[in-house]
Amino acid sequence: MNNLDTTNPNNYAYVTKHLEIHILGGIKTNKLESLRVTVSVQKLKTQNIVRHSIDLYNDTQVEKFVRRLAERLAIGTSVVRKTLQELTHELENYRFLLLKNEEQANKPFYKQLNATELRAAEAFLTKGKLLPRTNEYIGRSGVIGEETNRLLMYLIFTSRKTNNPLHCISLGSSGVGKTHLQSKVAELIPEEDKIEITVLSANAFYYFTRTELQHRLILIEDLDGAESVLYPLRELQSKKRITKTVVHKDSKGTTKTIHLTVEGPVSVAGCTTQESIYEDNSNRSFLLYIDESEEQDTRIMHYQRAVSAGQVNEEEEYLAAELLRNIQRVLKPIRVINPYAMHLELPQSVFKPRRTNAHYLQFINAITFYKQYQREKKYHKETGEEYIETTIEDIEEANELITEVLLRKSDTITGACRNYLESLKHYLQENNQTTYTSTEIRKRLRVKETTLRRYHKQLLEEGYIKKTKGKKGQLYHYEIIDIDEYKNLKEQISNSLQKAVSQIKV
Repeated sequence: MNNLDTTNPNNYAYVTKHLEIHILGGIKTNKLESLRVTVSVQKLKTQNIVRHSIDLYNDTQVEKFVRRLAERLAIGTSVVRKTLQELTHELENYRFLLLKNEEQANKPFYKQLNATELRAAEAFLTKGKLLPRTNEYIGRSGVIGEETNRLLMYLIFTSRKTNNPLHCISLGSSGVGKTHLQSKVAELIPEEDKIEITVLSANAFYYFTRTELQHRLILIEDLDGAESVLYPLRELQSKKRITKTVVHKDSKGTTKTIHLTVEGPVSVAGCTTQESIYEDNSNRSFLLYIDESEEQDTRIMHYQRAVSAGQVNEEEEYLAAELLRNIQRVLKPIRVINPYAMHLELPQSVFKPRRTNAHYLQFINAITFYKQYQREKKYHKETGEEYIETTIEDIEEANELITEVLLRKSDTITGACRNYLESLKHYLQENNQTTYTSTEIRKRLRVKETTLRRYHKQLLEEGYIKKTKGKKGQLYHYEIIDIDEYKNLKEQISNSLQKAVSQIKV
């Protein structure tokens, strides 16, 4: 029995009683309709070698090669023909083995929890105060500060398992840790459930298999590097599927039109410094503004020093992250019904209320979904479908977390400009001032001249500040028109949400 020796992947050897054959460069696995190889053939105990590239599935080429070998090596055609047939059979079997190995290697990894891990995850989900404990463990895993944003993000990422996933965009200045926060929270999601993107071509999304993206978390490191895929991403977010029609030639050369369809739903998360540029995407997403305060700077720098000094318990961080990943693995798809939905109304001040209202209800559902181990399973009388119901506690926790998001959705200026305005108010109150100059603020708040000019232009247009003339020969002064406007807006939103809960409780 002759065996194909594949020890050297670039030089297979096949030796018989009469011939020694080497397959140079191995074999390709991408075209099963052909078996094109480059061979070197020699008769044993001779130096006469014949090299040739041939498709072993092409009978005409094989017959010509048989006669050529018989003539050059002075050997019978029947011996050569039989040897090539046996070689073809061996190569065919080996190629199927390679394909099987490739399929196994590319198969997504799904971790099977052992009994201890399963009990720990289910016990965590069963105990009370689930959201505060989850937030605590997110902190233990190495996410510093950002208490509201990190829990919001974790719940948004969890919603990928539902039929109406949520999406988020992290916004902030360059270097404040947008990508770091997203990547650290994403580490708490199992590897098999997420896809990380740095740069993708415009058509890349259409070449995933039909169900490859279903219930996945798609992470975009920087939206600026993924502009070409923002349109198909928006379609995946809204319609939960994308379809592209392309022209394709089959093996006979016939031109056909085929449809490439990729199914959702997906949860999408991205980071950017440019809020206004991605308005179409931000309308579909929760906008999470990164904490740029001095207190957060202090917390992060302290943690960095502790890591450098070896004072951070890395094992504790890993165990906390692994528990949160296992919790994600034990959550099962189940329908959520909110019996109080008809009583939940958003404040009038919220922009684009239709889409925001849908996000609000989906977020409440995401909290209920996360608490599925604490909810009684019910069954629809007509269809028999299993479901769980939202409680008033879920709505109250959602309101507490989402107030800042709704506040930003109700604002008429960008997040960066709002951060500047609030810093400006704080500065003026500290110094007991009502007016200021651009030069003064540029020095005290350390804002670039071009950036300050852009902020002032927006604030003047939207009626948040006004110009007041200084003394003769002096610079223009500016004055904030209503120093309590943001505080009042926040109270209006909080009161509106609280009013809805109070009506439900009556």
